[in-house]
Parts: sequence; structure tokens; C-alpha cells
Amino acid sequence: MGTSLFIIIGFLFIITLVGTILIGKSESDKVKKYEQEGATASDELNRSLEYESSSLKKNIPSLLIIYTVVIIAGIITLAIYIF
Repeated sequence: MGTSLFIIIGFLFIITLVGTILIGKSESDKVKKYEQEGATASDELNRSLEYESSSLKKNIPSLLIIYTVVIIAGIITLAIYIF
């Protein structure tokens, strides 16, 4: 039983890691795209302001969902192991 719980927790860890990396990669891809396009200072300021508002509406909730699900699943797994 202990081995299966370690496998479940490892699987949860991998899911969390992949989700976090995908969100970070999407932001990195946006930055690379902006660098290739070249921009003026006003374009960069507008993108910065847009990023601040969209990041709080998109990335933070996505990360919160991922981490909340994994933490709850980890607690449930630990409770199963204890009892």
C-alpha cells in the first residue's frame, strides 16, 4: 500500500510540474514573439500594462487551481495512508 501511495504522490507532483512549466512556457513564448517583432517604448509600455492585468486574470487562477487540486489530493492520499 505504501508503494502505491508514493506512486500517486509522484504522479501528482509530475502533473503539477508540467502544468506550471506549460504556463511559464506560454509566457516565455509571448516574450520571444515580442522581441522578434521589435517595438517602440510605447508598445512595450502597453504590453506591460496588458500583461499585468491579464496575468492576474489568467495565470494566477490557473496556478491556484493546479496547486489546490494537488494539495487536496495529497492530503487525501496521506489520510488514506494514515488510516
